[in-house]
Amino acid sequence: MAENVLISIITINFNNLEGLKKTMASVFEQTYKNFEYLIIDGHSTDGSLALIKQNESKISYSVSEPDSGIYNAMNKGVKKSKGKYLLFLNSGDYLYNNDVLGIISRDLYDCDLLYGNIIKVFKDGRKFVDKGKNANEITLNTFYRGSLNHQALFVKQSLFKRYGLYDEDLQIVSDWKFFLITLGLNNSKLKYVDRNIAFYDMTGISNNNELRNSEREKVLEELIPDPILKDYSNLMEMNSFRFQNRFKMLLELEKSPFARKINSVLFRILLKVTLGKKIKDI
Repeated sequence: MAENVLISIITINFNNLEGLKKTMASVFEQTYKNFEYLIIDGHSTDGSLALIKQNESKISYSVSEPDSGIYNAMNKGVKKSKGKYLLFLNSGDYLYNNDVLGIISRDLYDCDLLYGNIIKVFKDGRKFVDKGKNANEITLNTFYRGSLNHQALFVKQSLFKRYGLYDEDLQIVSDWKFFLITLGLNNSKLKYVDRNIAFYDMTGISNNNELRNSEREKVLEELIPDPILKDYSNLMEMNSFRFQNRFKMLLELEKSPFARKINSVLFRILLKVTLGKKIKDI
């Protein structure tokens, strides 16, 4: 069990005064006190800087200056942090309760990354508990289809020294690339705890799926050997058929020897009549 491990909480902010208030309050109210708090502000003009200055005695490090993007700002926080584990809690997001750091600190040992649950808060007030991978095995499919919830993830600082900082050439998937490298390709140790870590503000989220997918494709082509990537893509395409009702019905029919024989005859007829092919031609 970890003993009083130092945690670095890094908040990225730009012109989100109201969100920053919620984030800061949730950090300052923690009963666990062995943490440092870093605020990286992108030269806000909405009063955020005044709020930061009012609370400078509670903040370990802060800076307010223009940056080249969110990952540039996050890297600034990584470079200044001293904790063994880092948590990125952006403005607008806030910790689940006053005891969450103390509870999680007990599990911050024998792992490179630890994650829990986030509660997504939507504009209409709806809330949804997202457990992410929920302790499921991490595979290439994890990163081909999705990622991990950054707001509920404690990252060992030594991983940044070993594998590098976030890729600032990417706009929205650099954290995903970092997880792909550390977990998918280098088998870093991941631990899951079924506890709520933070509320995640969904009101400002921009779902640019086209950009996300193009950046992910670029990273996969960069990191995964082409033959492996092609085979995996083919397997994923074949796997997608499993979720279609027609395929599910076929699987059920295949359980019966009689149905298998009927299927074989029908498929041969259909291939010949509709496509002009035989089984050996496929």
